[in-house]
Amino acid sequence: MFGFPRFVILWLALACAALSAPQAVAQIRVGVLAVQGESDATREFAPTIAHLNHALPGLDFVLVPLALDALSQAAATGAVDFLITNPGHYVALGSRLGVTRIATIERLDGADTSGRVGSTVITPARPGHPQGWPDLAGLRIAVTARDAFGGWQVALREMLDAAAPPRGPLVETGFPMTNVIEALRAGHADAGVLRACLLESLIASGLVAEGEFAVVAERDAGDLPCRLSSRLYPDWPFARLPAVDADLARQVAVALLTMPAAEGRRWAVPHDYGAVQELFRELRLGAFADMPHRRLVDYLRAHWHWFAGFALAVLWWAIHSARVEVLVRRRTAELTREMAERSRAEAEARQHREERDQYARLGILGEMASSIAHELNQPLGAITNYAEGLTRALDRGQPDPVFLRDGVRGIAGQADRAGAIIRRIRSFLRRREPQREALDLNEVARGPLSLFGAAAGRRGIALRFDPAPALPPVMGDRVEIEQVLLNLLQNALDASEDAPQGGEVRLSTAIDGDMVTMTLRDHGSGLSPQDATHIFDAFHTTKERGLGLGLPICRTIAESHGGQLWAEPQPDGLAMHFSLPAATAPKEAE
Repeated sequence: MFGFPRFVILWLALACAALSAPQAVAQIRVGVLAVQGESDATREFAPTIAHLNHALPGLDFVLVPLALDALSQAAATGAVDFLITNPGHYVALGSRLGVTRIATIERLDGADTSGRVGSTVITPARPGHPQGWPDLAGLRIAVTARDAFGGWQVALREMLDAAAPPRGPLVETGFPMTNVIEALRAGHADAGVLRACLLESLIASGLVAEGEFAVVAERDAGDLPCRLSSRLYPDWPFARLPAVDADLARQVAVALLTMPAAEGRRWAVPHDYGAVQELFRELRLGAFADMPHRRLVDYLRAHWHWFAGFALAVLWWAIHSARVEVLVRRRTAELTREMAERSRAEAEARQHREERDQYARLGILGEMASSIAHELNQPLGAITNYAEGLTRALDRGQPDPVFLRDGVRGIAGQADRAGAIIRRIRSFLRRREPQREALDLNEVARGPLSLFGAAAGRRGIALRFDPAPALPPVMGDRVEIEQVLLNLLQNALDASEDAPQGGEVRLSTAIDGDMVTMTLRDHGSGLSPQDATHIFDAFHTTKERGLGLGLPICRTIAESHGGQLWAEPQPDGLAMHFSLPAATAPKEAE
């Protein structure tokens, strides 16, 4: 484990390197927990750093492998910008420093990706070796550190849940974790705690002989190809410190999510670390250290010796009743926790969906900037002409009151027109809860069409609208439906820009059974068979600067309204269909 002088030297070296680097390239330091030493950590995460440097060429990402205490100090002093660490260390830093995860490691070996971090308790394979948690009572247990997550805290929780708290001494070996193996071989400890899958890795590399150690309290590992003594927790996160710019964090997150799989794993969207927080709550670690007892079982664990003495004087039926009561309370608490976790997950998913839609609307508005500017220039130009005409009339002397009144009214009318444009844009961008109401799709479509009219004319593209008569209303959120139309119109104009004779974009509405359908037809570049297959996949885009999020979000909006969004390639372009269920059946012709 790094000592304080070594950490200071490393921090100064990083500072000197940053000062000597060219000013055009900013250095971004990524601290990583070196469980098996610096060389192992560097080898394991070198592909990630290489991908970030390739994906973000204006930045210089540097990997900084550190031991647990040194990494905590680096995060507290700002010596690193991002962290790659175990889930327990992340939760501890999150409550203390406000660290936020942006991605999580996922393994590609077929196992459940929701949990990969756990503990394996081993003991020398001798006759009469410990079999379960109660057998460890009074024995010496080797751990890397008391605050090691997979190396101690996970196993400790299992011991407490099995009502077998450790009573023997803990032998802290420090990092790397192979020190635990050496302590067992030297006879300094009777059992040791390793992170899950490390035993198999050491056997494969020849550092441990097959059958040299036995696993204590072994449990079913499911699809995980490792021997296990505990439940599993989410894998290591990639997290940012609060001082890191939000735009930089978003760029890093996108780069990580688009990184190809390397060495059987990849970066995925951040997982839920509620299980880790629950472990900290039960063990009263980090932010939960001073939390009062909430359950009877916790109180029993803290004062077990008093109750043990009292239980000797109680009849068998009273002991049995108390045991049943504890089990009932534990099960009730587990059910309550599961319900709370589900509610929290649904709330987080809803918030992420709202933020994603907001970003999409901002992206659409950015692409429409020239059209909006043209729309505003018309009323502003008219106001200028009215004002100049009134000024000339006043300069001539004895102006006509009727002429002045008409001019002032013209100015007020054009100001109302400009205000209506601004109000429409603000309504589109305002973050709010979806509001379903009866809508006429012909009327809804005219707003987005008016915004794109000027842009289509400047590009030489004919923008047509064929509304179907007597459309039945649909139940929907106006802003979300406008978002779909704006996105589809922008894509159609971009695809038609290089079409011969300027091309044509036609929006039409129709009744199809109990559905109301809007079809946007362009005569642009169309779609290749490969793009047609992946058009609605996240991060797939045919635009040079596109993010590939617009159409996936539009499909989500359509499906949330009970409708559909699909593409139909044409010989000379593309047709996009957007259907919604009618609120009432269409009237039959008399």
